[in-house]
Amino acid sequence: MIKLENITKVYKTGTISLEALKDITLAIEQGEFISIMGPSGSGKSTLMNIIGCLDTSTSGSYFLEEENVAGLTFDQLSEVRNRKIGFVFQSFNLLLYSTAFENIELPLLYNGKKTKARKQRVNELLEQVGLLDWSQHKPTELSGGQQQRVAIARALVNDPPILLADEPTGNLDSKSGLEIMEIFNALWQSGKTILMVTHDPKIADYSQRTINLFDGKVVPN
Repeated sequence: MIKLENITKVYKTGTISLEALKDITLAIEQGEFISIMGPSGSGKSTLMNIIGCLDTSTSGSYFLEEENVAGLTFDQLSEVRNRKIGFVFQSFNLLLYSTAFENIELPLLYNGKKTKARKQRVNELLEQVGLLDWSQHKPTELSGGQQQRVAIARALVNDPPILLADEPTGNLDSKSGLEIMEIFNALWQSGKTILMVTHDPKIADYSQRTINLFDGKVVPN
């Protein structure tokens, strides 16, 4: 499903160049649950941004479901993201003045879905993450764990085959973090392909395998 070939990413500031990723080659099969680990500055976020079509590589090829997306424009990448990828972030990234329902509904509004279809889909997801009774509550009225559940539901609303999670338990207490990981485990069991950045080995244990990065390179396990 995901194939990276000799991916290199160089950031340039004036005459200074920083090689964030160095000749990364890896493959991720459909339905895998992968953890990405490494120290700060190892290239984890850069790799996730490229896989998530939020950024482009300086060189190399990236095949997503057999489509080489490395050379696409940012508008084309946006369209790919909308169809194929859902994002879950450490900081939840919810709209503070919108309800849980409205936060989840937003991508459907952008896609022009009709009111009845939006309501049905959002309520399905609220029930799936155990928040149907909290649909009219705003993020400030929800716990961290509940906010992350809303964020997961929002990531799922367009039914993408791939979920990218960047430290999804990083802002949560241990109990809430384990509850979130049970949701991810259920999503994986249902057929989603999941890539997750984490610094916690206990959280990484939920995945099938771990990709370790150091100084922009994949470290053999």
